[in-house]
Amino acid sequence: MTFASQVSLRSAWLVVGLLIPVALLNYLDRQMLSSMKFSVMADLPDIGNDANWGRMLGQFKWVYAIFSPLGGYIADRFSRRLTICGSLFVWSAITWGTSQVHTFQELMLARSLMGVSEAFYIPAALALITDYHLGPTRSRAVGFHQTSIYLGVIIGGFSGYAADIPSMGWRFAFIACGLTGILYTLPLTFLLRDAPKDMLTQKATTVPRSNPIWELMTNKSFLLLIVCFTLPAQAAWVIRDWMPAILKQQFHIGQGKAGVSATLYWQSAAIIGAFLGGWLADRLVRTHLRGRIYVSALGMAFIIPALFGTGNAGSLEVAVFFLALFGLGWGFFDVNNMPILCQIVRPDLRATGYGLMNMVSISCGGFADWGFGLLRDRGYPLNIIFGAFACSALISIVLILLIRPRSTNS
Repeated sequence: MTFASQVSLRSAWLVVGLLIPVALLNYLDRQMLSSMKFSVMADLPDIGNDANWGRMLGQFKWVYAIFSPLGGYIADRFSRRLTICGSLFVWSAITWGTSQVHTFQELMLARSLMGVSEAFYIPAALALITDYHLGPTRSRAVGFHQTSIYLGVIIGGFSGYAADIPSMGWRFAFIACGLTGILYTLPLTFLLRDAPKDMLTQKATTVPRSNPIWELMTNKSFLLLIVCFTLPAQAAWVIRDWMPAILKQQFHIGQGKAGVSATLYWQSAAIIGAFLGGWLADRLVRTHLRGRIYVSALGMAFIIPALFGTGNAGSLEVAVFFLALFGLGWGFFDVNNMPILCQIVRPDLRATGYGLMNMVSISCGGFADWGFGLLRDRGYPLNIIFGAFACSALISIVLILLIRPRSTNS
């Protein structure tokens, strides 16, 4: 390896390292609310019922979904670095502001604003990582970034304990996270850099430029990837947002223990899955153009029995086991979505493409959250709901195998 390539590789991994705290905060700020549901509802009694709680969770996702393509487009056309830093600062300020709400409508407004600000981060961050990381390290680099998301969910799971402490409460957690994000924005702005123009020029194609949305929406493989990205994610959103409450109600445990049980084990398994899935995909793609697709399909194959098991669990221990199996499969699946996208679209459409994927997936996730709350209010059993999620994951396996990648490392 030449000195120049060593410097380039160090810069590539520095980008991942700088974004790890940002991704952690991104999902920590989201997860806390789910883990502190009962404390928040007790403090804001006008929330009223699970349907309203689900609508509030869905509101965040719908706003996030609407603005994701815009965030991706801005990152592709202007600066990924400034998009990331601006997003972090604004959502951190809104996280602090969430600690000041006193009514359901104020909470809805805060979550809507959070959706706008956070929508700009993920498309820009993953596009920046893949700008720096070519085929040999791409899935692993994305995997390291995604593991910080899982860590954020795990830490958020412990926030239920903080909410139960009278001297702290749920508001303290939002204040602490908001201030932390605001403070981290300053060093991030100085240290993070967009990929050098010569790197992007080397990877650019000679395809004539056209309307980016039209080009993406007439790409059959991209449309298939959107569906495959969306279907398994519905179960993941419900597990993230509702599982603490489900475990508390099903097995009569405290809010703190329920939050940890609902996040620690499956997110820890997702970390293992992300490392294994990233490593395996990077190895397979050296000899098989569809290597990343096969690893993603393998992850979804783990998810199917995990969902059936979670819906039929008769004890906390069984539920945790199947949640961990879900996490392992999710890690395999999650780390390869952006790398697969890089194989089917041009480099300067990555953030826009991922933004569109987010728009569809997360808007459907909002309906999943809302619908789950309605179904629970009406007494539908968990095994029916999670069985439907498992069937949708099976459809995803079939569809992802129809994707036709064009390259391994563009």
